[in-house]
Amino acid sequence: MHRGGLVGARRRPIIAAMPAAPRISPAEVFAPDAWAPFQARSAWKGPLLVVHAWGVIALAVLAGVWQPILIPLCVMIIGTRQLGLAILMHEAAHGALAKDLKLNDVLGHWLCAVPIGASLDAYRPYHLSHHRFAQQPEDPDLVLSAPFPVSGASLRRKMIRDLTGQTFFKQRVLLPLAILRKRSAGGEAHDYDAIVTGRAVAPFLLVNAVMLAGFIVAGVWWAWFALWLLPMATWFPLVTRLRNIAEHACVEGSATDPFRAARTTRASWWERALIAPYWVNFHAEHHLFMHVACWNLPRLHKAIRATGPGGRMEVASGYVSVLRQASGAERA
Repeated sequence: MHRGGLVGARRRPIIAAMPAAPRISPAEVFAPDAWAPFQARSAWKGPLLVVHAWGVIALAVLAGVWQPILIPLCVMIIGTRQLGLAILMHEAAHGALAKDLKLNDVLGHWLCAVPIGASLDAYRPYHLSHHRFAQQPEDPDLVLSAPFPVSGASLRRKMIRDLTGQTFFKQRVLLPLAILRKRSAGGEAHDYDAIVTGRAVAPFLLVNAVMLAGFIVAGVWWAWFALWLLPMATWFPLVTRLRNIAEHACVEGSATDPFRAARTTRASWWERALIAPYWVNFHAEHHLFMHVACWNLPRLHKAIRATGPGGRMEVASGYVSVLRQASGAERA
């Protein structure tokens, strides 16, 4: 928001400032020498993670083509790495994906955001607004966590919509059409899906047309549908929902205590492989110190938990535990 100008000599509009999320300084938790390693930027770790994400996708595609019986498992692996690309786009939004900011933005946009239908340029201001107003009424992501807890039946319906492609159809077809209609009427869409996906339709279609052409040239045209589009339409929306629930839903005190602005979820090896890649489960630490690169979050978690205030952090034992809490099962 901006402050209005004067209207006449005696009239000054008074606009209440929006409350920002509570924050702390690293100096309140760490000595300078203990904090210094978390400030470093790497020239190669972020780009290597981008290579890793696409490498896992490529290997899963090859496995599915080689043994079609593996396609269900490959869909889960590829859908999780599509989420991984979104997570690496998120790193780029914070300038943490590469030490060189131009490389950071090129990798974050063209190799992470566009292939999954997002836009780094649209996502960055949206996401930084989320950090500024986390869990406040002005938080643009509040709609993702505020409805919880819900009934178990409601949560199951949401997950079924994800796995059956209904969420994908809403995001990739209905929302872009709605945005076009709204823009033609002079309006603007502000919800998460419209900002992150609705403004990237043309690049998304172009990049995916090139990918489809590659599959056709390789003689496996069907693999683009079964091993790229199908994961994006089913498993990717599901694990994205699980990520959103785990990060902020049902965390008491999240609007007033910086140590409880988000939840960290302990993730087993299979959860990291199929639900939460690239340390996305360490979300409480990310909200405390948002410029720390994702690969440093496990070490930051240990360092914060060793402090007195770190004991206030919300830490879940796993994603099953989070879902039980989000569906009210733990209070039943």
